[in-house]
Amino acid sequence: MKFAGIIAEYDPFHNGHAWQLQAARERGARAVAVALSCALTQRGAPPLLPEQVRAAAALDAGASLVFALPAPWAMSGAEAFARAGVALLAAAGCDALVFGAEDPDPDRLTAAARVLASPAYRAALKEQLAAGARNFAAARQAAVEQAAPGRGLAALLDKPNNNLAVEYCKAILELGAPLEPIPLPRQGANHGDARTAGCYASASALRALWRREGPEALAPYVPAAALPLYQEARAAGEDTDPQAVSLAVLSRLRARAVAGGFAGVRGITEGLEHRLEDCVRQAVTLEGLCDALTTVRYPRARMRRLAMDAALGYGSPGAGPGWLALPELPPCLHLLAARREALPLLAGAGLPVSPSLARLARENDACARTAQAQAAAADLAALCRRVPRPMGAAYTTPFLKR
Repeated sequence: MKFAGIIAEYDPFHNGHAWQLQAARERGARAVAVALSCALTQRGAPPLLPEQVRAAAALDAGASLVFALPAPWAMSGAEAFARAGVALLAAAGCDALVFGAEDPDPDRLTAAARVLASPAYRAALKEQLAAGARNFAAARQAAVEQAAPGRGLAALLDKPNNNLAVEYCKAILELGAPLEPIPLPRQGANHGDARTAGCYASASALRALWRREGPEALAPYVPAAALPLYQEARAAGEDTDPQAVSLAVLSRLRARAVAGGFAGVRGITEGLEHRLEDCVRQAVTLEGLCDALTTVRYPRARMRRLAMDAALGYGSPGAGPGWLALPELPPCLHLLAARREALPLLAGAGLPVSPSLARLARENDACARTAQAQAAAADLAALCRRVPRPMGAAYTTPFLKR
């Protein structure tokens, strides 16, 4: 491993993330590239802090290059999120993918990935869903056990980081990406755990702590260089206001409900467009909307992403006017931040690369649509800061070089 890649949200960047960067260096990486979620996160919401703050914290902790994982893929389920990140880092020239896992055995994770990529698994999953499995996650685990009985691989999918780790390995296999999977044991609190463990805490716990007590309360759990960045962001009102998110998203959804409904939304199936419209017409908060949409069959995270897709106009292929159809994978490398000595690594990049989103938008139609989608998400996120920002930041925010 010489040029490692990491797929991350850094929402916010904390000691566990810094440890991961250090571990990649200790295992031989001379440079580390990060594919960083921009404007939106997997949970279907803007991150606590803008990507410029998160990218700066990553550079300070040892990252060499930070690329945008554009909003449409950053705000996707595990499979699409993993495929997009793997494709970007492979195009950047990385030779390894470093990630956290509760069970950091690369052979077992890859074995589980091979099962998920197999026809036997797909057939078993179809059977499980038809038989009325209580939800997709349960059907998935049962299908893995059915396709590979007695190997204990289904149990891997019961943990959040393992689940994403297996998707990373599957993406590497299916895309033929020249990346060696390097799983590392997760440090401290588990994903989504509200508790702290020594100097480690989950990102969700830190977001809650920030909202209760401010950035100073994060001091024990974030690198020393990151804390001033967070304090400056807070003083400038750059942190996200959840109430503003609720109002901004609901106002867009109400407008779409009146203008023609939701049949074109990316990921709409089984008549969900009607359920979404009915719930939008009744909801007075975004959380209330998600409550109304969520069922055993339709998990909350998926419904929140669906609502955000609808608000931003992210559409299915052939959805028609008013909906933005997107390529399967990100078609370009939008460079957010870099250390000067790492810039020569980009000479052999396999996709168009630039710190300018406007320049990338001129490359081809897929890049133009991706830039449009990213700008829409960035404009929404800018409106949802504690001190709202004007439109256009996706095109005008300066490139960070150190």
